[in-house]
Amino acid sequence: MSKTILITGGAASGKSRWAVTNFAACDYVLYLRSGGTVDEDTMHRIEYSNNKHGVEWDIVTGATNDPKQYFTDHKFIIFDSLSSYTSSIINEMCDDPAAMDEDTRRSIEKRVISDITEMYDHIQEIEGSMIIITLETGFSVTPENRSQAIFREILGNVNQRIANMSDEVYFSASGIQFKIK
Repeated sequence: MSKTILITGGAASGKSRWAVTNFAACDYVLYLRSGGTVDEDTMHRIEYSNNKHGVEWDIVTGATNDPKQYFTDHKFIIFDSLSSYTSSIINEMCDDPAAMDEDTRRSIEKRVISDITEMYDHIQEIEGSMIIITLETGFSVTPENRSQAIFREILGNVNQRIANMSDEVYFSASGIQFKIK
């Protein structure tokens, strides 16, 4: 049975650790990172689990466009992170986020949601499981910097749509995860 999970929370709240631990005994997981290199702690957890369980994971970094292109025959996928991916799409589609108009903002949201929906559809087709990691924006004040405020608004809207699409949603705080859906 297919399962899609969104885990949200603040920076360094344990989201990646939880996702890696969730799939620790699964073979041939795709750890798809939209940012740069995988942090040392997460990499250590992946290597430890792979050795302990005799499994092998594929790790792809720098996935800043069309994340589904990296899917092959993986049944388990961790996408780390929706927030970094959204930032990449903003930078790709808008030269000056501070001057972004409403049509561009909507186009960016639509693009990110469409890309994630394609990943969700693929997971359902193959009856796999996917965890998407994102930053929670709902506890922050509106930044005075217009570019940061726009990023917060776009990511907040994207997070809401993806949370509604997901089978399960978890909130991570201080290394403890709470199921909220």
